[in-house]
Amino acid sequence: MRSVLLVIVFLFSQMSLAIVDGHEYQFTEGDDQQNQTRAQLFQQLAEELRCPKCQNQNLADSNAMIAGDLRRELYQQVKSGQEAQDIIDFMVNRYGEFVLYRPQMNAMTYVLWFGPVVLLLVAVMCLILVIRKRKQGKDQVEELTAEQQQRLNALLGQDKGDDHV
Repeated sequence: MRSVLLVIVFLFSQMSLAIVDGHEYQFTEGDDQQNQTRAQLFQQLAEELRCPKCQNQNLADSNAMIAGDLRRELYQQVKSGQEAQDIIDFMVNRYGEFVLYRPQMNAMTYVLWFGPVVLLLVAVMCLILVIRKRKQGKDQVEELTAEQQQRLNALLGQDKGDDHV
């Protein structure tokens, strides 16, 4: 009897986990081809747009309340027949470019797109300059003047005498 009760409780708990936000996104208006296209567009945009709260999750994967709201808004826009770019523009206007996983290239995002390449080039140039300076330092042997040579010989001579003590 207890095992039957445990099985029933387990089944009911599994059913509640199957509902993501209490709303199924079904497209039933129009012909099957149109509904399938809308469903694919909805799925594509839900995976392409980022949750404003979660940062590293898309709308399809996020359980945040705002992600549920955005999914419902996305559903309504797709259901009304809006194009993908119109929906993306709406989301960007409302939530900023943060909702895009791949920001659009414009004056505000040049640093994001080209910054890493520029930093890599600067690092390579610095490395080349350091290696050249070290190589030049090894190749250049400075000639001593006669006075410096005599002083060096005198110092070396003193060192030899000190070793025998």
